[in-house]
Amino acid sequence: MSTAQAAVPTLITLRWVPDFARGLVRDLRVRWALEEAGMAYRTELVDFEEKQLPPYRALQPFGQVPAYRDGAVSLFESGAIVHRIASTSPALMPADEAGRSHALAWMFAAVNSVEPAVTALADIDLFNADAEWARLRRPAALNNVETKLADLDTALAQRDYLVERFTCADIMMATVLNILRHTQLVAAHPKLHAYHQRCMARPAAKKAMADQMHLYAEQPTPDAQAVKA
Repeated sequence: MSTAQAAVPTLITLRWVPDFARGLVRDLRVRWALEEAGMAYRTELVDFEEKQLPPYRALQPFGQVPAYRDGAVSLFESGAIVHRIASTSPALMPADEAGRSHALAWMFAAVNSVEPAVTALADIDLFNADAEWARLRRPAALNNVETKLADLDTALAQRDYLVERFTCADIMMATVLNILRHTQLVAAHPKLHAYHQRCMARPAAKKAMADQMHLYAEQPTPDAQAVKA
């Protein structure tokens, strides 16, 4: 393999996911960042059973997706991967130190302040809606999400993006907001809703989403036992 070929980033993601997860798998973040950066990449696929085996666990200790290689580093965690791509791309990261720091702060905010609340509600609604504990827990989980969204709506104020212009932080935040697509919670906050729509309307976002959806549409449904692995 040539040096040029070795340097092409490799995105490692699931070969197949059920319908409810399509468009939400976190490799979307990496695809989007690569598209914004104008970087060609290749895709390597793993199935549910394979990602639990030692070779994949050596790359991704938690057996999740995505994982990433680019010839210099191997990484796991979508935020770390997006940051790696952004650190080489002026399209995704401000040139000034303050701007870079603010973009990084908002990346952490997306995955530390907003995503846990959002995924907690989604877990209740999509996987445990009929459970007694979920019915009892949902009002508090919903209130937590609504508080985070209101805070985001306020923080955006008159800005189009989280930092002065579109950055890697917006990729992370917009994809977190995607998890609420089964609700009208984002739409209830006009500035936040407009922000989310603006991000997802970007050509790179559309291309990344189309590529992910096309991948899963192409793959045959795996054996039910393998999906449980």
